[in-house]
Amino acid sequence: MGLLIGGELLVRGAVSVALRAGLSQMVIGLTLVGFGTSAPELAASLSAAAAGSPGIAVGNVVGSNVGNVLLILGVAALLSPLVVPQGGLGRDGWVMTGATLACVTLALLGQLDRTAGALLLAALAGYLIWTFVAARQGGPTVALAVDGVPDAAAGALWKDLGLFAAGLVLILLGAQWLVEGASGLARAVGLSDAVIGLTIVAIGTSLPELVTSVIAARKGHGDVALGNVVGSNIFNILGILGATAVVLPLSVPPQIASVDVWVMLAATLVLWLACSRMRTLGRGIGLAFLTAYAVYLVWLLVIA
Repeated sequence: MGLLIGGELLVRGAVSVALRAGLSQMVIGLTLVGFGTSAPELAASLSAAAAGSPGIAVGNVVGSNVGNVLLILGVAALLSPLVVPQGGLGRDGWVMTGATLACVTLALLGQLDRTAGALLLAALAGYLIWTFVAARQGGPTVALAVDGVPDAAAGALWKDLGLFAAGLVLILLGAQWLVEGASGLARAVGLSDAVIGLTIVAIGTSLPELVTSVIAARKGHGDVALGNVVGSNIFNILGILGATAVVLPLSVPPQIASVDVWVMLAATLVLWLACSRMRTLGRGIGLAFLTAYAVYLVWLLVIA
């Protein structure tokens, strides 16, 4: 609950402050909102790495990306068909797929050292610059948003800064509690840190994306739901894995390298293919995504 409420407060406070500073809606959406909904994943992965649980740190990112596509878009598409932007996912789809392939490659190497982390962060910086330049030139971009944020900043500046600070504190505390609780659960029931990271932690830290996408779908903004997932998946790999590896190099558990990164890649490619061939992601796609996610969870919790 702390992660969910904290993510909401952090994003709303940051957006209000950014609007006061005159930043464009594109920059706000891509950075503060898209990355703000991924803040719980970042805090949880850093906390897990510091606690000596690389399985939770890496599993959180991989599991979140799988859940973003199969669970979050599945639920959103069931609620309301998602209209795919003209031209599909475009540049952002390429970046998401490239980042996923990079994650698979690093997982196969078995180690995420500081050099790899720095390269991932550099790729994220390049993507942000590329997106900003394209937007200035009138190019297409995936729009991200948070429901309920006003078009213009209102209220006192100190209140906006207070929301941001309160959200950050809640996220950090929530991440610590989540990782400690998940690690204790893993030891109690005999599950590996990797499985806990791929399931409980990944789903828990993905709640902001779930809330944002579901609200967007219910209001008929399918592009927001898609954009939220694409932006989050890019940041999860390039930003979260990159930052975590720079702070504390990570070893990749064999299970994640042999199975779960491939599930993540498959989900990414299916989403990209569906968006390139369909104008809408309807309830049939949503049901298929949710069924695939249920099968994956059963495999993790029962077979793995």
